[in-house]
Amino acid sequence: MFPQKHIDKNIEIFPLGDSAVTIQLGDEINLETHRMVVALAKYLDEHPFPGLIEYTPAFTTVTVFYDPIQLVRERKDWNKSPYEFVLSILEHLLENIKSKIEGTGKSIEIPVCYGNELGPDLNYVAQYNNLTSQEVIDIHSANEYLVYMIGFSPGFPYLGGMSNKIATPRRTSPRLITPAGSVGIAEKQTGIYSIETPGGWQIIGRTPLNLFQPNNDQASLLQVGDIVKFRPISYQQYLTYGGKAK
Repeated sequence: MFPQKHIDKNIEIFPLGDSAVTIQLGDEINLETHRMVVALAKYLDEHPFPGLIEYTPAFTTVTVFYDPIQLVRERKDWNKSPYEFVLSILEHLLENIKSKIEGTGKSIEIPVCYGNELGPDLNYVAQYNNLTSQEVIDIHSANEYLVYMIGFSPGFPYLGGMSNKIATPRRTSPRLITPAGSVGIAEKQTGIYSIETPGGWQIIGRTPLNLFQPNNDQASLLQVGDIVKFRPISYQQYLTYGGKAK
């Protein structure tokens, strides 16, 4: 059994089976931890080590998957196991990026048609928070949101920065079908359904933008670290931009 390794009071590395490790970069979701996640992911993108298969960034962690057989074949240090070799690489990497944390990514405006059939839960969110529907729209579109994680479905962004004034629990009964582009609220988070899928978030609107484009080099429109700003549009604008009514 491989031991976990404490880098400092906030950073910890531990094995995930015999071909992956998870780097825990903090114990709560905040901007500092997020920037560490982004910096680590960017470094792995630009400086992949022999045997690296892929990595998965999340709110406070980055999980690194590697091929232990390739490591055994290519590395010259036969005194270390594949896990110990990866651990030494990541320790060195973390020391390098601590002092080189960069800002967030690109800013993207997301047009959203709120309410009616495109946002069937807008009125519920308003009633739950003792607000009008227009107040929910104003609050939701006033903030800038940070893409903390891509997950749940391909291209689905988990966005941080939503006002607690419109926080609303998930639906007690999830929908079997939630259309692609649906903008939802779940507790203190907001997000955008990138593909049609079942879901339990409170849907307050829909964007005509296609968030998941598998034929592009970058399949996901949004990336971890991007800044999102929602812009309210009319139903006619939604159709003009290529949005679908159903």
